[in-house]
Amino acid sequence: MCGITGLFDTRGTRPISRTALSRMSAALQHRGPDGAQEHLAPGLGLAHRRLAIIDLPGGAQPMFNEDGSVVVVFNGEIYNYQQLIPELRALGHVFRTHSDTEVIVHAWEAWGAQCVQHFRGMFAFVLWDRNQQTLFMARDRLGVKPLYYALLDNGLLLFGSELKALLAHGNLPRHIDPLAVEEYFALGYVAEPRSIFKSACKLPPGHSLTIRRSFPMPEPQAYWDLRFTHDNFITAADAQDELLHRLREAVQLRMVADVPLGAFLSGGVDSSTVVALMAGLCSAPVTTCSIGFADAAYDETAFADQVAWRYQTRHFRDQMDLEPGKLPQADVIDHLARQYDEPFADSSAIPTWRVCQLARRHVKVALSGDGADEAFGGYARYREHLHQETLRHAMPLWLRRPLFGLMGSVLPKPTFDVLAGDAVEAYLHTVSVVKAPLRRALFSARLQRQLGGYSALQVFMRHAAHTDRHDPLALAQYLDTKTYLVGDINTKVDRASMAHGLEVREPMMDHELLQWLATLPSSMKVGDSQGKLLLKKTMEPYLPHGLLYRRKMGFAVPLAAWLRGPLRQRLQQAVLGPRLQDTGWFERRTLYRLVEAHLSGARDHSATLWSLLMFEAFLRQVVDVPNPGGHVFAPPDLEVRI
Repeated sequence: MCGITGLFDTRGTRPISRTALSRMSAALQHRGPDGAQEHLAPGLGLAHRRLAIIDLPGGAQPMFNEDGSVVVVFNGEIYNYQQLIPELRALGHVFRTHSDTEVIVHAWEAWGAQCVQHFRGMFAFVLWDRNQQTLFMARDRLGVKPLYYALLDNGLLLFGSELKALLAHGNLPRHIDPLAVEEYFALGYVAEPRSIFKSACKLPPGHSLTIRRSFPMPEPQAYWDLRFTHDNFITAADAQDELLHRLREAVQLRMVADVPLGAFLSGGVDSSTVVALMAGLCSAPVTTCSIGFADAAYDETAFADQVAWRYQTRHFRDQMDLEPGKLPQADVIDHLARQYDEPFADSSAIPTWRVCQLARRHVKVALSGDGADEAFGGYARYREHLHQETLRHAMPLWLRRPLFGLMGSVLPKPTFDVLAGDAVEAYLHTVSVVKAPLRRALFSARLQRQLGGYSALQVFMRHAAHTDRHDPLALAQYLDTKTYLVGDINTKVDRASMAHGLEVREPMMDHELLQWLATLPSSMKVGDSQGKLLLKKTMEPYLPHGLLYRRKMGFAVPLAAWLRGPLRQRLQQAVLGPRLQDTGWFERRTLYRLVEAHLSGARDHSATLWSLLMFEAFLRQVVDVPNPGGHVFAPPDLEVRI
């Protein structure tokens, strides 16, 4: 896992500035502390920051094919590279390293843009083929690894693993996209393919982009999608056997490394499953890392200890003190804003940062259980959605919308808003950080005009058009896989882990595993009172019953108490201060009402206020920083205590 960046002249072969390329590379130093290399050619500059994991002496990048006509910079891991090497050798390709990176250049030579169909892994890479005068970039199917790009007015294409690399070039316009502001406050992140800036975008997961010099800039092309077919009529017992086999394979593929490897262990079902399977696949004790909390309402370490003891892991724990009077330094907000580049409202980024910091002291690669909730139906909101769909089907939309819409305006209860819309509208309402009525009250008339009627609902409707809307669980899982998993979970883990030079691998996001699960009936995944039924039944011989069937806790922090306590002054200064007002996008009366109601204890507006805090920090720490050379481009202090 590494950091990649570069520049490409789409119109010709104008010289590339080495100074600009080096500055962009330096912005990603935290992603690759083990080495830095650059490649310059007419109209092309590629840079790579290496986090050495596989083939430590031979895996340096940029990496070339035999005659130097194809070169690649790559972030991630191709887990099935050892299986692809013999196939490519049989086609006449010569390998000079033992690195998974070299598989990419030869796969491109053999299969062209279809090479991505052969890869099983997490990846973002950019490849230049001199003979074809073609630049090719691709991102993995689930969006585990990020890739930003921007085409400047002069025809220069910038790209990089993080937005800060593009900003470091110095010529990227920083005009904020109002549509991205709507998405951020609705979802807590800016959804792919949009970025917070009008001038830059993200390559969507499961997409590639083929750019030929002197041709118009094309649109990204999808090469994979998750298809829910529900056509596998396997018995429950056989499904458990098949799932165990597939889980073991997914975990084993991700245990290949030439550096110390371990796992996160939260005490939940997902990470405990990964640790249990790892323990059965290796003779040495598994290294596990947990973050505990002083407040028992947020602490799962007792369950993590059970798993660690059962499998005799080499277990390390750290503790976050979440008591309101003992919050870590308040500048954590500014630090996170610099690290994430775009406004990001998931407060669990704080404990995620801490567990990555802990893990990096002991290992260089950590496996996680991320993605299991989306794959197996683990969120409580899935059961709520199924129940609401039953109610919605009992009454036609033409009757529900005016009836429950009126009831919701008179008696403002979330259920009425949910029942008034269709399934996609209802699910967006369920997952929204700031609900649509509050966004309308929060946004100024100026921002409303700039939005021109645009709503984050369009993100969900665009994705819903590509899946089966008749199965409510499949619809919710698909929407989460396309939005929340990519924009929130993967973004959070990527930035937190890369800030510490730690590679995180996610077996539950194996695309072959997900596609098999999508063939199973929804009844195998979610019941009236339980989610992840199939996973839990499968793991009963391997994990304690009390761990498997306890209530889901999540990786949360006590935001409401923080904002009324140690962050009270910061909240008032940020939300009611001049920087948000300078945008002209927010109703000052609404801001005052939100702060007053929360601080008095009358209402819990912590999610909305945290979103505003992080947006204000983004404005100061990213938008307002001189370009280039501001502190936002400096490698983060890996010892910052969050």
